[in-house]
Amino acid sequence: MSLDTGGYKGASMEFLSRYGVAVGDSITVTTADGEISGILMPRYESASRNYIVVKLKSGYNTGIEISKIRSIAKTDTKKSPPVQSESRIEEDGTKPRIALISTGGTIASKIDYRTGGVRAALTASELYASVPELAGYATVDPEVLMSEYSENLRPDHWTAMAEKVASKIRTWKYDGIIISHGTDTMHYTAAALSFALQDLPVPVVLVGAQRSSDRPSSDAALNLLGATIFAAKAEVAGVFVAMHAGSSDDAIACHIGTRVRKNHTSRRDAFESIGVNPAAIIRNGEIEMQPNEFKMISRGSRQLALRSSFDGRVMLLKYYPGFNPALIDNAVDSGYRAIILEGTGLGHVSRDCFSSLKKAVKAGLMVCMTSQCIWGRVRMTVYDTGRDLLDIGVLPLSDMTSETATVKAMWALANSDSIDDAKKLMQQNIAGEISSATAI
Repeated sequence: MSLDTGGYKGASMEFLSRYGVAVGDSITVTTADGEISGILMPRYESASRNYIVVKLKSGYNTGIEISKIRSIAKTDTKKSPPVQSESRIEEDGTKPRIALISTGGTIASKIDYRTGGVRAALTASELYASVPELAGYATVDPEVLMSEYSENLRPDHWTAMAEKVASKIRTWKYDGIIISHGTDTMHYTAAALSFALQDLPVPVVLVGAQRSSDRPSSDAALNLLGATIFAAKAEVAGVFVAMHAGSSDDAIACHIGTRVRKNHTSRRDAFESIGVNPAAIIRNGEIEMQPNEFKMISRGSRQLALRSSFDGRVMLLKYYPGFNPALIDNAVDSGYRAIILEGTGLGHVSRDCFSSLKKAVKAGLMVCMTSQCIWGRVRMTVYDTGRDLLDIGVLPLSDMTSETATVKAMWALANSDSIDDAKKLMQQNIAGEISSATAI
């Protein structure tokens, strides 16, 4: 039987074949410095042929140079645990009912016992089973909607999520909805659902994980538990994001869907509320609502209004010194309907862009201005540059984040009869995306 060499070539493939070791095998490697135990990982195409890669028990990978290996002993071959069915969890009529919709991402990842890698394959039922504490707070009704890393998501995926949430709310009497989601674009989806799902009667909470469930430092279980507590017990409705509030495991923050941003690549507290406080902090199983100038709506028997269409013809352009105005022209020529400019400071771009911006506005594009600063708001009346941009027809978006502005433009275009109507929607505070005061 041929061995799975997992992309190894040349010297490394010959070396593994000599010891009868295949990708996915649990092995102990002996070197002059001692022993290293773990799972043999596949080789990336760009990796050196003179190394093998081993996943350690800690969940991290290490490369070992072949010339330094004295021997390899195969210990045992890990096998996947039985896959749980997607049947509904047994109901407890005394507890709140929560719908758990799985869309993929790191929180929905688990170790692949064939390769030792991490893949997006954890079902909603497995998520529930992996966090038994959930049963103490709610009866969870799980369903897999899709299994995608969030960088692969498009506006049509937002539509599918919004329609699934609406179906859950209209068909079943849920006390809350949880959506498991990859973190890389979770703030975009949170904004999209905030506009698509209006007059929500219950909380809709997006939750993710910065570190997969096979790592000791994983935040998946605690984030999911915090999201469940908020969805089941919070007295407010709307769209929220639940993630670690700090580097320790003592608190989960629930952020308003249009005011949250991923600000770190790997920290567990990567998500922060921009310009406002988080809606709540979950600590010791209790919800601590935070003071906030954005007035959240209470749970109620409102009739959900679903407006789930998005027009993807929106371009987000970040200005920088040396920016080529031809990029603006390209947006016009390519059939885009709106441009979100991420300008400097109070909302500026160079005068070199003015001619192209005039052409874009004259061609009927909606051109909006945000700031590349994380905190603060656009004020285009302070300097001549800003006032000239206003005269051209560039629309200032106050303290709306550029990511939320991009999503809102897609939604406004799809839910308006004209560009003028879309512009009016962009300047209305629909889901807390514009705050009336700037935090210091």
